[in-house]
Amino acid sequence: MVAADVRELAGGHGTHVVLEAIGHMPAYEQAVGLVRPGGVISRVGVPQYEQAPIGFGSLFGPDIRLAGGPAPVRAYIEELMPDILDGTIEPGKVFDTTTDLDGVPASYQDMADRKCLKVFITP
Repeated sequence: MVAADVRELAGGHGTHVVLEAIGHMPAYEQAVGLVRPGGVISRVGVPQYEQAPIGFGSLFGPDIRLAGGPAPVRAYIEELMPDILDGTIEPGKVFDTTTDLDGVPASYQDMADRKCLKVFITP
């Protein structure tokens, strides 16, 4: 859906919260187009850019809050990994590709080339 379609679904104003989980400029720009005045853009995708519109015309004027930071994966990995490995948590809801350690470099390239979304690395 394009931003206008999402805005229409949200009563013409945009959404209260947008989760930007990609980290590329087009995803950030789309998030800016989706959020309503007074809303929040939360970035969990690691930004692959240094400059983004945050001035009066994009975020400051309409009082849009930009939040986010690196996901604290290491804080949860010991607790959650056993549930993933025994099937209690289904990582397929997020991951669409699996590889071993040897496939990691190619997998990062595949994510950059948009051939896959997220890669699950097996031991």
